[in-house]
Amino acid sequence: MMLQLLGLWESVQDFIHTGGNVLYVVAVVLLVMWVMMIERYWYVTAIFPKTKRDIIAKWDAREDTTSWYAHKIRDCWISEATDKLDQRMLLIKTLVAMCPLVGLLGTVTGMIAVFDIMATQGTGNPRTMAAGISMATIPTMAGMVAALSGVFFSSRLEVKVKREKADLVDSLPHH
Repeated sequence: MMLQLLGLWESVQDFIHTGGNVLYVVAVVLLVMWVMMIERYWYVTAIFPKTKRDIIAKWDAREDTTSWYAHKIRDCWISEATDKLDQRMLLIKTLVAMCPLVGLLGTVTGMIAVFDIMATQGTGNPRTMAAGISMATIPTMAGMVAALSGVFFSSRLEVKVKREKADLVDSLPHH
């Protein structure tokens, strides 16, 4: 078991060495994005149902649900709950969009390395140029893979948030 973990760790180190230091930035962006998506999913599935029940109970406990004031209170409760549901969703979308851009930063730094090698050693050594080209392509691939994983799950999370908002509005009838 330990030998397999060491082999996996060496593979990751080789991948990062081949792709360059920009892969650390891709990994950090990916980690932050996933932590936020997991937190939002946890909030929507574990915390928000209790908040929704509390709001519905407060609404049902009101004697006046038809006046203008009652509708404004209802709108306020819905707005507060919606704000809590929407927290960090824009940041998650931004991080998803950043992943390929950080990968492109790796492309730029890799191409700079290739041009640096060409300027100092000429084009006679293809092996050293190939290392720079891998530094240019691997971060782009890693950024795209990170973005694809984020796009799928963040869009599912967004649908879940929209559904919860609609359910809350439907649960608070206004007469």
